[in-house]
Amino acid sequence: MNYFHEGFVWFNDPLNWTNPGGLLDRLWEHLEISLWAVLLGCVVGWPLGIWLGHRGRGGGAIVTIANLTLALPTLALLTILPLTPLGFGKPPVVVALAVFAVPPLLSNAYTGLRQIDPETRDAAKGMGLSGRQVLTRVELPLSVPYLAAGLRTAAVQVVATAALAALVNGGGLGQIISAGFGIGMSNGGGGQIVAGGIAVALLALFVEAVLALVQRAVTPRALRAQRRRRPTAAAPAG
Repeated sequence: MNYFHEGFVWFNDPLNWTNPGGLLDRLWEHLEISLWAVLLGCVVGWPLGIWLGHRGRGGGAIVTIANLTLALPTLALLTILPLTPLGFGKPPVVVALAVFAVPPLLSNAYTGLRQIDPETRDAAKGMGLSGRQVLTRVELPLSVPYLAAGLRTAAVQVVATAALAALVNGGGLGQIISAGFGIGMSNGGGGQIVAGGIAVALLALFVEAVLALVQRAVTPRALRAQRRRRPTAAAPAG
């Protein structure tokens, strides 16, 4: 409990917030890393998941392969990628976290399109809509809640994992934790470690709460009632 008290004291020191490399600087770095990683994951995961869901063939195998990437330890990727031309710093962190973000984005995009009633597609085609029009006017609007669910899952996972960026000099709130270990537990570092861990957890909870509201806002009321009666779209375990 002593370390938690020291962490509270650390939080209440204004200099720990405003000094260069302080909590505000690290928080901004953490958000920047997470944002780019999630955006890169969306660029890869959403188009592929939407295309596979629209075709309705081969998606299961691709989603399974994507889920297997969750078995790749993010720490291992962060160790390997800096040895590539990406070097140390933020680029390898963004790529490693994007790999971690792709599975939930891809899985929910695919599931969102495949859960649409086939009769709805048939009715749209019967009205003379082309395949592309069926996708843009029928399938995508109905799958928006699933896309939002995938974004929510990916963003929270990335924010929580981005603390490992400190291991390759990538910045973020993990730097506060790493600096605490450098100071030493007996020299006040324990409180800084606790403070950094709490900051990461609170940020992840905040992102979860905000995106949960976004997901609810984009889900039509009729679909909300349906989803209470059946399991939510598959977000990969891990």
